[in-house]
Amino acid sequence: MLIKTVGVVGLGTMGQGITEMLASKGLDVIVVERSQERLTYGMEMIVLSLDKQIEKWALTQAERKLIMNRVQTTTEYDKLSECELVIETITEDLESKKTIFEQLDQICGPDVILASNTSTLSLTELASVTKYSDRVIGMHFIYPVSKIDVVELVRGLKTSEHTFSRAKHFVDEIIHKKGIMVFESPGFVTTRLICLFINEALHVLEEGVASAEDIDNAMRIGYSFQHGPFEMADRFGLDSVLAALDRMFREYGELKYRPSIVLKKMVRAGHLGAKSGVGFFKYDKDGDRIQ
Repeated sequence: MLIKTVGVVGLGTMGQGITEMLASKGLDVIVVERSQERLTYGMEMIVLSLDKQIEKWALTQAERKLIMNRVQTTTEYDKLSECELVIETITEDLESKKTIFEQLDQICGPDVILASNTSTLSLTELASVTKYSDRVIGMHFIYPVSKIDVVELVRGLKTSEHTFSRAKHFVDEIIHKKGIMVFESPGFVTTRLICLFINEALHVLEEGVASAEDIDNAMRIGYSFQHGPFEMADRFGLDSVLAALDRMFREYGELKYRPSIVLKKMVRAGHLGAKSGVGFFKYDKDGDRIQ
């Protein structure tokens, strides 16, 4: 069953990135959000992203138009029956995701792959609310989706070999990224390791060893990171980092996953990073760092 049309549930930051990337690869995309307002805002962000690429001579106006024409938006889940693959990208809330997977299982045929972009939640638990749980898999993209060429393909307890093979072929051969097989574990590989890296940087900051700017420079220049741990956290969203650490702390019970108090204070203050305009650094409305 060829994958030509992909559904995306949720048009937040990750949903926007995944939608833009899929459409740029020549796939038809059907995007579902719970309100027209959220759809409008999400599509405006995709247009803004494409326009910035045009400014850098990375894209033409004709290519931009073609990409946008491949995206169809709706608030009706029934439209996803036309897809061969559906990727859920909503916030990391288990019960909300389970509700969506229950709906998708009823709408989509048994051959349709149901994927979640979750970074910490159990695929086995998500699949437990479906009749065809063998077709549920994790497809964890990393922000920014267009620039990061690895996707974690997470196998739940009942994910079939057929589902995994189709998902791997889709990632490797259709969207031209590298699919890494991961067996279900809280945080998988990338989130588990990068959140520990960020959390340790926060402890270094708390201890007064160096400033956030200098810690970032040390890791960015010294180890060729694109961003240091603090700008990385800002771009992920400090609330998302906190949620991931909290969940891994509960699941593993190990102190190394306990979130830094500085991170908790930042989130409580509403300083969530690029999406709120301020985190450890400041950002403009386009998400570009200004200070």
